[in-house]
Parts: sequence; C-alpha cells; structure tokens
Amino acid sequence: MKLFIWVGHPRETSFCHALADAYAEGAAERGADIRRMNLHDMSFDPDLTFGYTQRKTLEPCLEEWRETLLWTDHMLWVYPQWWGGMPAKMKGVLDRAFLPGFAMNYHENDPWWDKLLTGRTADVMITADAPAFFDRLAYGSPAQHQVKNLVLKFSGIKPLQVKQMGTVKSAKPEKLTRWINEARARGAKIAG
Repeated sequence: MKLFIWVGHPRETSFCHALADAYAEGAAERGADIRRMNLHDMSFDPDLTFGYTQRKTLEPCLEEWRETLLWTDHMLWVYPQWWGGMPAKMKGVLDRAFLPGFAMNYHENDPWWDKLLTGRTADVMITADAPAFFDRLAYGSPAQHQVKNLVLKFSGIKPLQVKQMGTVKSAKPEKLTRWINEARARGAKIAG
C-alpha cells in the first residue's frame, strides 16, 4: 500500500503529530510505503487571489503535495478543528492545489462536475478542544462534514473513517495514550 500522511497542524509539534507518528508506525509494521508532509514545513501563498479565472504558479511544496496525492492509494489527514473547520493554512493548500483539472472538472452546460481523484481512500483524524459528542449535538460536526463531503467525496476520494477526538487540551494521559494506540491500530489495519 502507498500511504500519504498529511499533518495539517501549522505548529511544528502537536498531538496531531503524535497521532500521525503512531498511524505511520502501525502501517510501516505491515509494509506500507509511506510519504509524509507536515503543514508546518510548507511555505506558500495560501490566497487563491483570482479564484479560478487566473492561475498562480504553484510553489514547490504544493506541487509535491499534488504529486504525492496522485501517487497514493490511501491517505491520512490529521489536524485540529479551529472555528468549526480546518486551520486557515491547511485550507490554503486545498484552495491553491485542489483546482479544476486536478481534483475535479466542472461541466460547461450543467451544474455538475467530474471527480478526478477516484480510486483513493482516506482516513481523517480531527482533534478538538470540545468533546466530540457536544460538537455533534450543538453544531452538527461541521469540520467532519467539510472534509468528508465537500473535499474528499467532492473530488472522488472515498472517506473510510473520519474520527474526531476531544477534549484534547484537558485529556488525561490515559486517554491520550488510548487515542495514540487507536491510531497505531488503525494504521496497521489499513496497511494489512
């Protein structure tokens, strides 16, 4: 299996990185070929200044991100929920790299589109400072819906698991360890 792990936390270290490390360990034990990119290491202009009317040249990290996405069979995206969605810099990668001709193609004479990234699957792990059940009851799990329906499914990627973990900031060490172990087991299961 070719596995692409993308850590969408803009900070160099975070619980998201620990989850990604554990997932990678589990997958590596089963022989997965793994490539990883960390949002922190990506330097680019996140603004899609002209919308889809005029293209900006993609920075090398965005080209690498797209090439790795095309290479992979399965991906893991792991990131924090901030204000009901993904961090702005992470969203900037999608704004700049998930373009017509790469992720989808809109039809000229109807409101539909072709999904260009079919044949790939994804797991998503979202960390949060609110309990997952509260986010679901009070707000309808907006971050989960955004990534699952408006990004992955929209482009043809099949989401297998979208998991939200919270409350991270006040979690006891045993709970953090349980989440790490779950990530490791999930990585092994996916690669096995």
